[in-house]
Amino acid sequence: MGTRGPIGKRSEERMGHRSKEEQNAVTKAPSGAPVDLPDLPDADPLWHPIAADWYLSLRESGQAAFYQPSDWAVARYAADLMSKVLMSERGPNGQLVAALNSVMSSLLTTEGDRRRARMELERKKPASQGDADVTVLDDYRSAFG
Repeated sequence: MGTRGPIGKRSEERMGHRSKEEQNAVTKAPSGAPVDLPDLPDADPLWHPIAADWYLSLRESGQAAFYQPSDWAVARYAADLMSKVLMSERGPNGQLVAALNSVMSSLLTTEGDRRRARMELERKKPASQGDADVTVLDDYRSAFG
């Protein structure tokens, strides 16, 4: 999958001394729900609400654009396992939780997992951010200009 060790910075946070080859090695995808998702089964109504929320959140995540049918099957398996862990009367089992975290990592569900795999979801920028920067500069010029 990815590398071990500390999670690297996002490409826009790194210094400009990287070669073009290193910069292009990062796969970028838009954040948010992919437009061409296949018909997927709904969350099982018997699942724990946290497991159902996690499974449904994958549909809204940018990395889902790379999922194949087998990845969706793994996601359902992980949600089912998560549900069983959360509803267990004995409480969470450390080995089971570790296995579940491993399955979730293989689906690149966290920012750290994606960075280790050299994949980034492009963050949506607020529409008014550019206007705010200009306003601040205009105020500065008025005050000191």
